[in-house]
Order: sequence, then C-alpha cells, then structure tokens
Amino acid sequence: MEKKRETLPTSRQVVMSGIRPTGFLHLGNYFGAIRNYVKMQDDFDCYFMVADLHSLTTHPDTKELKQNVHRVIAENIACGLDVDKAAFYCQSHVPETAELYLYLNMMAYKGELEKTTTFKDKVRLQPQNVNAGLLTYPVLQAADIILHRAKYVPVGKDQEQHLEMARTFANRFNHRYGDVLPEPIAFNYNQPLVKVPSLDGTGKMSKSENQNATLYLADEDEVIRKKVMKTKTDAGPTEQNSTKPDYIENIFGLMHLVSREDVFKKFEEDYNSCTIRYGDMKKQLAEDMVAFIAPIRAKVNAILNDDNYLKEVMEKGAAKANASANATMKLVREAIGLKYY
Repeated sequence: MEKKRETLPTSRQVVMSGIRPTGFLHLGNYFGAIRNYVKMQDDFDCYFMVADLHSLTTHPDTKELKQNVHRVIAENIACGLDVDKAAFYCQSHVPETAELYLYLNMMAYKGELEKTTTFKDKVRLQPQNVNAGLLTYPVLQAADIILHRAKYVPVGKDQEQHLEMARTFANRFNHRYGDVLPEPIAFNYNQPLVKVPSLDGTGKMSKSENQNATLYLADEDEVIRKKVMKTKTDAGPTEQNSTKPDYIENIFGLMHLVSREDVFKKFEEDYNSCTIRYGDMKKQLAEDMVAFIAPIRAKVNAILNDDNYLKEVMEKGAAKANASANATMKLVREAIGLKYY
C-alpha cells in the first residue's frame, strides 16, 4: 500500500495520541510524543489520552495503576501540556472506546495482527502472557484514534506500523459502510519522527528494556550523571572525518537533543579531527541532561501533591472526550445500520 504523504494540517483539524501509564516517562516519550503535544495544542483540536486499558495487556496487576496514571498526567503537564487547550483524559473514562473496538475487530484479521512488530516483541518479553488483548492491541489503538475522527497522530517510529493499520481499518469500515471515518496519518511538523537511542547503544530508550540505559523524567541528578557516564564508548577515531560507530552516533544524537548547538559542534569537530575526549563529552552531556530534566521533575512532584487538581484535570478531560466520542459513535451506528427506531 502506498504511504500517504504528510501535509501541513489546517487550523482546527483533530489530533490524537496516547501514552501508556506503565511507569515513569522517559526521554524517548518526551521527544517522541510530548514535545509534539505541546506544539499542537495551540493550533488543533487535540485529544491526548492516558492509555490505562492498553496497559492491562502487559500489566494485569493494577496495584500501582492509580499512581502510574497520576504520574503520567503530572509528567505531561509538567512538560507543557495545557489542559485548558487540549482534552487530556483517561481511556477508561470513555466507554464508547470499547464499542468501537468491537466493530473494528470485525475489520481485522488474525494473520495481519500476528505479523506486527510490537506483538512479536511483547511475545518475546512475556511468553507467559500472550493474551487476545495483546494480539488486538493495534485494533484498540485504532479505536482510540478513530473515536475522535482524528486526522493527525504524533507518533514515534515504533508506532508507525500501528498507525498504518488504523488507516487500514478505517478504510475497510468506509468501504463496507460508507465514507464516515478519516484515515489518520503521522504528523510531526514535517520533521523526521524521533527515536531516542538507549544509553547502552542497543535500540531505543524503553521502559521494558534496560532500565539503566534509559533516562527518566523522574531521575535524580546523580542518577542521571551515573547513567550517562556509563555510556559505551571506545578509544576514539584514528582517521579524520571517519564514520561514527552506532553507539558513538547515539551519544551525539542525545547531545543534539539537549545541548546547545555550539557545544554539539565543538565535540563534532573534535571527533572529526581525532582529538575528542569521550570522558569530557559524557560529563558535558550529563550536566546538560540534568539541566533539562531537573525543572520537569520539580513540577511533577508539585502536581502529584495536589489531589484536587488531578481530579479536576481528569474530570475536565473526560467531559471533552465523551462529547467527541458520542458524536462519532452516532455516525458509526447509523452507518452500520444499528438504528432501529
């Protein structure tokens, strides 16, 4: 299938995305999703969701669910999300999600769901818990997006396949019942989708992989410094302007995200001239990471200590999301023919 080319959204188009409350948010969550949330909330009708139902597919023990939901709300707001501009809500507070999920499951097929990269990864990580919810995870994700008739979805690279499947399910629905649902596409202000590398040089930062190779927005200053200083390096280049190994490219990638441009260029020049001192580079990166994360961490802690504010945020978000969901499901039911009087 030909991939739709990204176009610049017009004002008040609907944008939707979500994040799982399965622990502390990390740098990959910020640069892969939250940064775009903050940019988009001024120009578009935004629906940002705490995906608590999704979390049950891999985290069936709910003892920590409430505190995780509160934390992900606090961390997003601390990063700049404005609940007066965007609908910021919990997935479980919108019951129409489950109904649309049911209809879209009839548009999905076992073979294509088994081929998804995330399903294979989860099976590898938790072979003892390969449940139907895990298999149909992309269908529920499609329901989340389509429920608000969203056109644009700010996603990281690891979710591009799921977004393509959401487009497929919307297309199948429209082909069967009439042109009701827009086909969502990725949108990141015409910038490449960001994939934040792990500190150990293997893959991306992740809550489910190496914890010591992931920088969390809740990490204390000394923890950040220790993690960064353990980043894999080597003896340095022996030829000028040589290609960087992946694990060295990762360090430069992280520095490009949080350091000043002149600092980044200085170490780039040092590498190309074979004079780079990785110890100095890692110390600089560590301090720049501390300067980036510490203010966010302080704001998060203040929000978590205000239960009334958290309740107000969730109620306000649920009201906005339910109004949108009700309007969509009216169209969906009528298109299917579920209107008998």
